[in-house]
Amino acid sequence: MTDKVDAPLNILEMRGITKTFPGVKALQDVTIEVGRGQVHAICGENGAGKSTLMKVLSGVYPFGTYEGDIVFENKIVEFKDIRDSEAEGIVIIHQELALSPYLSIAENIFLNNEQRGGLGLIDWNKTNAEAAKLLARVGLRENPTTKIMDIGVGKQQLVEIAKALSKRVKLLILDEPTAALNDDDSDHLLNLILHLKEQGITAIIISHKLNEIKKVADSVTVIRDGKTIETISKSDVTEERIIKDMVGRDLENRYPDHTPHIGDEILRVEDWTAHHPQDVNRVVVDNVNINVRRGEIVGIAGLMGAGRTEFAMSLFGRSYGSKISGRVFKNGVEIKTRTVSEAIANGLAYATEDRKTYGLNLIDDIKRNISMAALKKLEKLGLVNDGQEWTVANEYRKSMNIKSPTVLAKTGKLSGGNQQKVVLSKWIYSDPDVLILDEPTRGIDVGAKYEIYSIINKLAAEGKGVIVISSELPELLGICDRIYALSEGRITGELPIEEASPEALLKLMTMEKAR
Repeated sequence: MTDKVDAPLNILEMRGITKTFPGVKALQDVTIEVGRGQVHAICGENGAGKSTLMKVLSGVYPFGTYEGDIVFENKIVEFKDIRDSEAEGIVIIHQELALSPYLSIAENIFLNNEQRGGLGLIDWNKTNAEAAKLLARVGLRENPTTKIMDIGVGKQQLVEIAKALSKRVKLLILDEPTAALNDDDSDHLLNLILHLKEQGITAIIISHKLNEIKKVADSVTVIRDGKTIETISKSDVTEERIIKDMVGRDLENRYPDHTPHIGDEILRVEDWTAHHPQDVNRVVVDNVNINVRRGEIVGIAGLMGAGRTEFAMSLFGRSYGSKISGRVFKNGVEIKTRTVSEAIANGLAYATEDRKTYGLNLIDDIKRNISMAALKKLEKLGLVNDGQEWTVANEYRKSMNIKSPTVLAKTGKLSGGNQQKVVLSKWIYSDPDVLILDEPTRGIDVGAKYEIYSIINKLAAEGKGVIVISSELPELLGICDRIYALSEGRITGELPIEEASPEALLKLMTMEKAR
């Protein structure tokens, strides 16, 4: 840690940061300034370099692997690893939470920072007492001895912040902190960030959710293609300005033009019922009836817990639930979807909302992920034709605009938007007649969303039936031809897009079952 410099108003300056990976310049001369005691947002499309920049700052990418200077608290710092940055008071909370599910909340908070008593042994009374104080600061009432696996994702995010507070954090970095949270948990977290700001803690928040940025950020830096575009003060922040900076053009219409070419019925589901997999007496999907026509984009709207994903998964190879009953017809002929293989063979595809757990093999390459649902198309004498597999994957890399120099890149290294394109490529290559897309744009930026919407339009134009499940009503209203509303596992209504509105859908989505 060397060389004093003058920067009294800023807690952090990153000057001319350039970071190169083989074949890719991830950051090019990026410069940002963060005021002391402020909340600074960093925006950009998936793959713009936001997370890479924060990994440089926190020592994940150590000094010597990048060019440029990091100035923290008026001195140039050269972090060798994440322990170095934490020792200075910089703590990063990654999008993928780094908690052990089998340890208690208190054990996670003080992992590698144990509260020791006499003889160097861990003082468990002190550990739990100090953890309780930290939990109170972040608004959690959980017992510190509760295992992480027994609390929800929203509370786990707060445990991560409590862990950061235990390290006497001065600069807290949050990478897409609300990506996996519901609205209530998101509001609580954003309010906590503002509360910590009042206590003098500076925060950098990476987010693609522009309404959240407007709520908490004092200033916003936009990064595009690894370069700083501009920094905007709170008073000048508008969604239109940020979007234009992020994508490099005005996005006057966030949804591409869609001209329906709707044909005959392609899918009909009758009296579909599914019970909870453990509590077999609890009905989760209750006598659902829907239909989809060729070239039609059909939305399913519902609040969390309404049964949207459970319906889709139970329909697609009975991937969820117990005591499943009902009938499925394709082109007027009854089909069976008792297993995933059977569902695929009968022309169904399901792109899960959880692409990282169920949609992709993150430690495998793009090529294998794209081919995995339709290996029989590449089979010859019982073996997969590797050359043909490479050719197919490369065609999808180009046609779907997957940002990677090669199909041999690990899928886990891609941005969220590019991972989603790999998921869609996988299912499109299986050549389905009906695609069920569950939260297809969750966790991706506005530019990547537009590309996904264009892909959905193209699929419908080819005569496929598309079902879109989404928590974002503007999204459903912007891309669908017809929308079903689901509440407590039941279809409570169906609206053509001409009659659909947020108010009309919310009324149906909150309709309670007769008791």
